[in-house]
Amino acid sequence: MTSPEPRTDESQPLTSRGYRITVDDGRDSFFAICLEEPDSETAWIMSDTVRTLDGMR
Repeated sequence: MTSPEPRTDESQPLTSRGYRITVDDGRDSFFAICLEEPDSETAWIMSDTVRTLDGMR
């Protein structure tokens, strides 16, 4: 595991993408979200714990 590095360019926004991932030959699927810094190969995080704001209320 690598240690986190501080972001040096705060003016560049992070990008995000949502995915629907299907497994078991289509029998099951789940949603995931990925947040990443566009100019970095190592600055990203992906989570399969995605909830809508309505679901959190």
